[in-house]
Amino acid sequence: MKTLFITNQFKSVRKPLVLALGLFAFTANAQDNNSVQDTTKTDADKYKLEEVLVSAVRVDKKAPVTFTNISKEELAARNLGQDIPVLLNYQPSVVTTTDAGAGIGYTSMRVRGSDASRINVTVNGIPYNDAESHGTFWVNMGDFASSTENIQLQRGVGTSTNGAGAFGASLNLLTDAHSKESSGEISNSFGSFNSRKHTVKFSTGLMNDRFEIAGRLSNIKSDGYIDRASSDLKSYFLQGTYVGKTTLIKALVFGGKEKTYQAWNGIDSQTLAENRRYNTSGYHLDENGNVRFYDNETDNYQQDHYQLHWNEKLSDNWSTNAALHYTKGKGYYENFLFQASPDGFGGILPTDFTEDENGNLTIPVTDLVKQEWLDNDFYGTTFSANYKRDRWNIIAGGAWNKYEGDHYGNVIWARNMGPVEPGDKYYDLYAKKTDFNLFAKANWDITQKVSLFGDIQYRRVNYQADGIQPQLVDDTFNFFNPKAGITYTLNNSNNIYLSYARANREPRRSDYEASSVNPETLNDFELGWRHASNKVKLNFNIYYMRYKDQLVLTGALNDVGSPIYANSGDSYRLGLEADATVFITKNIIVRPNITLSDNKNVDFYTETESGFQSLGDTKIAYSPDIIAGNQLTVIPVKNFQITLLSKFVGEQFMNNIEQPESKLESYFVNDLNLNYNFKTGSFIKEVVLSGVINNIFDEEYVSNGYMYGSTPYFYPQAGINFLLGATLKF
Repeated sequence: MKTLFITNQFKSVRKPLVLALGLFAFTANAQDNNSVQDTTKTDADKYKLEEVLVSAVRVDKKAPVTFTNISKEELAARNLGQDIPVLLNYQPSVVTTTDAGAGIGYTSMRVRGSDASRINVTVNGIPYNDAESHGTFWVNMGDFASSTENIQLQRGVGTSTNGAGAFGASLNLLTDAHSKESSGEISNSFGSFNSRKHTVKFSTGLMNDRFEIAGRLSNIKSDGYIDRASSDLKSYFLQGTYVGKTTLIKALVFGGKEKTYQAWNGIDSQTLAENRRYNTSGYHLDENGNVRFYDNETDNYQQDHYQLHWNEKLSDNWSTNAALHYTKGKGYYENFLFQASPDGFGGILPTDFTEDENGNLTIPVTDLVKQEWLDNDFYGTTFSANYKRDRWNIIAGGAWNKYEGDHYGNVIWARNMGPVEPGDKYYDLYAKKTDFNLFAKANWDITQKVSLFGDIQYRRVNYQADGIQPQLVDDTFNFFNPKAGITYTLNNSNNIYLSYARANREPRRSDYEASSVNPETLNDFELGWRHASNKVKLNFNIYYMRYKDQLVLTGALNDVGSPIYANSGDSYRLGLEADATVFITKNIIVRPNITLSDNKNVDFYTETESGFQSLGDTKIAYSPDIIAGNQLTVIPVKNFQITLLSKFVGEQFMNNIEQPESKLESYFVNDLNLNYNFKTGSFIKEVVLSGVINNIFDEEYVSNGYMYGSTPYFYPQAGINFLLGATLKF
């Protein structure tokens, strides 16, 4: 859940030679999804109407936008229980981390150094980011990869989209396409840390060539690498589809319920050296002075999504999409507080002064268990119209969305309970947010070689909330976001593009709590080259992202494990990204990628005891200068693939003052993925056997952390571990 906010209270460097020799990996899908060829529509006849769901927020090869498409097959190769960020770990400029250390539970990703709250996520064009924190909590959507047709990852500002502005990337998910044939599927996987995933899927196929019902049930459990960092994720997906000659109507219901034992406290450097798996969550002493851990220090949340899409092809030139959506979320975080002060609990706890033998007055402390609740509703509509004719491709549309959320807390137990009645709340806050946008974008082929791209968006946001500042927060923001670019096709194998995009975004709830309430502005410049031939596919781009009032991570966390940000004034990210697919032979494919970047706060100031001190240009927190990966696929025999996946992440700082203690060392990890499938010709049509050995060289590494004052805390990741799975297809 991690969206509860109350007060202002979240091995050595590898040598370059090792990197050069080791950055090779195997992929389960040899197809390069980010080439000059438009691979979003790999089966155009089948998915033409399906793609209308996401056409308003996606781009193709003619757009001057840096993007990658990830297919269903590529996701399936390693989909044995780990969350979507972990499955995307080997994409360019991506860095992933997980609280529990093994890829299940609370996981997140950064793109170009921007964290999850700055990555715009949509599902079928519907905004998914939390309206107040802007975060994306994949723990609420366990096994969603099993219901995903494909994903487009746009790096940078990208094109106009719904929801909060993209300040690092946009991630657009398209759910399962309809199927003409009936089918069934049972998947089970087991692995280290008592991890397991159980999935059942079905499709009726098109009945009377018009109607299909399809669904999925999943359960993922894991004890986690970190002590007691367990996860129990239940999820479902159900859709009904009507397919006409020019009509596609989809009704979807999906969601999940999670119970996760928290590990967001991290551990200090001494504990990291002595016991990497230690977890401080729930720590307390009983009345006899014995160390104990509260067994229900858990996050509990249920989120249910309802979507209705109507796609209509009006003519050869016109198509439209309209959607209604509603999301219900409700849950709580339960927390044991050891020797807590009664301050801040609204009179529920006794506050009578006591006098010791020396006449000193004190307020008694007490152990207590509290629950912090979030109960919210998110609903609205999205709409678009697409016109294609000759050299023009124009899309216009917009969205209206509203969020209503209640925040409240209960003390459910205390050693010294005050005048409390069942259901009494020690805080009870609310928030409302309305988000409206209109956009129009167009591709115009001036000639067969030159294509112009233009995109304008107007976005209006109103946010109201109490309990954050002395007065009621009631802010309205009006944003104008223009984008423009040009694509030049040199020949059938090469094109180059140049683009400019502007993005603005409103503050989060936690930013108001930290008194950082200036909206942010980003100007993004991209210059790229795409090459595609029979044996080599290459994507190369340079980006310059200039920020004004960027909210950068301070490295600290609030009391519910969410990061705290501060306005940094001027800052920039300058980088070079390259990724390729090389078909060495028919059975050996290599897919390396690398990002080299310079990420700086300009003329950064820090507050000290003697006042503000200028530090000049400093590195932006959590922004490594180098991120590299590689996927090398070997197919020794028919239907059998071996994939070695490698990832190098350079050193990075956890705050913006380059404090030596805040440095996260670089790391280099390798995973091994094996897949074998065979057809049986019987009732069971196909059997797929899969396995992943993560961190095969047992690297001890830390992928994330935070600063508590001047003390660093770390999130260690698991050493060598495995997952094995089998899928039966009917």
